[in-house]
Amino acid sequence: MDRLDREILGILQQDARISYRDLGVRVGLSANAAADRVRRMRRDGVIRGFTVVVDPAADTRGGLVVFIDLTLRQDTTNEEFEQRVAGLPGITEVVHVTGDYDYLVRARAADPAALDALLRRLKREAGVAQSSTRLALRAATRPGAG
Repeated sequence: MDRLDREILGILQQDARISYRDLGVRVGLSANAAADRVRRMRRDGVIRGFTVVVDPAADTRGGLVVFIDLTLRQDTTNEEFEQRVAGLPGITEVVHVTGDYDYLVRARAADPAALDALLRRLKREAGVAQSSTRLALRAATRPGAG
């Protein structure tokens, strides 16, 4: 990856729907050259996909949004955990982090009982030794607004 690739990634992170023509203009390339770079980064796994960011105030699903800090059991590898957690309902993001915990998980639960069930499954099925859960009260900033 070079400077142009990093610049393209920054623009796409702000607006993944930008046209290749407009993307090219912003980085000084033709539309075809910009498209080629995006296709190459997708093929190489640098860009893993595109997503939609929903304003939490507009989300009609309701329920709890939670952030769960997790520590794995000694006998659980990162690969095992990541594979096991991928199939659990309600989990929207799993991030390997530094610090006191091994992972930060973002999840949605319909109610406290559903959250309790998710936490029990994480410990029983995904190799989690310890967890600390925080509830999201509101979004103070909107992703992509900066």
